[in-house]
Amino acid sequence: MSRSLHLLTIIGARPQIIKAAALSRAVHGPFAGRVKETILHTGQHYDANMSQVFFDELGIPRPDIDLGVGSGSHGVQTARMLEGIEAGILEHRPDVVVLYGDTNSTLAGAIAAAKLHVPVAHVEAGLRSFNKAMPEEVNRIVCDHCSTWLFCPTRTAVDNLRNEGFRAYPEGRPSVDRPLVDQSGDVMYDNSRHFARLAAERSDVLERWGLRPKEFVLATVHRDHNTDAPERLNAIFRSLFALHERSGSTVVLPLHPRTAKCMERFLDPTLLADIKGAAGMLLIPPAGFLDIIELERNARLVVTDSGGVQKEAYFFDTPCLILRPETEWVELVEHGHAVLCDADPVRIAAAADDFLEHGIRDSPPLFGDGHAAERILEVLLRDHS
Repeated sequence: MSRSLHLLTIIGARPQIIKAAALSRAVHGPFAGRVKETILHTGQHYDANMSQVFFDELGIPRPDIDLGVGSGSHGVQTARMLEGIEAGILEHRPDVVVLYGDTNSTLAGAIAAAKLHVPVAHVEAGLRSFNKAMPEEVNRIVCDHCSTWLFCPTRTAVDNLRNEGFRAYPEGRPSVDRPLVDQSGDVMYDNSRHFARLAAERSDVLERWGLRPKEFVLATVHRDHNTDAPERLNAIFRSLFALHERSGSTVVLPLHPRTAKCMERFLDPTLLADIKGAAGMLLIPPAGFLDIIELERNARLVVTDSGGVQKEAYFFDTPCLILRPETEWVELVEHGHAVLCDADPVRIAAAADDFLEHGIRDSPPLFGDGHAAERILEVLLRDHS
């Protein structure tokens, strides 16, 4: 009997934990016995509400390695991760290092694996915001150029890599110098299909907070480009408060820990008091994945700077305002499902009013067939046979 393929999956931030759930289900389901997975958690998100709850809810195996890195500057955090990931690779000797998305955990994993000559599979490859001022853009570009397999969620991602000189189907076995670009579909679409029914059965988030379906707006703000810039943060929260007053809808804000701190530090005191005093501005702790799905599925409108939330809103036919000047998920904007508003109160108000009055068109299937994880494992097994 041939030896099973050994994967080292590196996660650290909340979105990566969620994405890894799809691959772990496949490893322990249809690929049981053929693929072995070791999970390394860098600890980039160290708050229990931001990390542990996702392992509990999504049924992901406990990490085999937990670095407990925690917060810090980009340099300090990434350096600590590099040291720990290198030790994990040397100890476990995986065939492939699997990386997700564009966080510092992704960057550290890519560099550590490349230096140790262990091939990298990048899930969610090829995304580009074309804004290198974003740390995530630098991380994803570096990871793509350290990878042997580039698993792209959409056709646009494939085209981005081709424009950078990557070939879609290299001759022979792929390598870091001649990587394979594969349009695998989106593992988050796998997850949304899998967990939507479970969320409807298990989540009581609407009842817990007194919310009625399609009578509230869901807002998430967490990127440092917004939270750490006082002018932008004030413009965004003024817009959210104005949206509540104008529409009469409750605005639900699951608060990232950094956002909560920055609100206290940077918001105009009068605005902060108005937000805290308004019954229709509902500030709640970070929500688990099942709760987030229920909120996205039942919201009238989503307002976010999160790439993952943009997509999930699309999966559930909920219109979306993007609090950034650009997005990696350009398909959402091109199909009229989302609008780029940045931190501009005028654009936020106009787009919100339009969506609340007219809704959105139907959502075409842009993100695969819901079996991206299985395709990724099939490709890795084929190329390592």
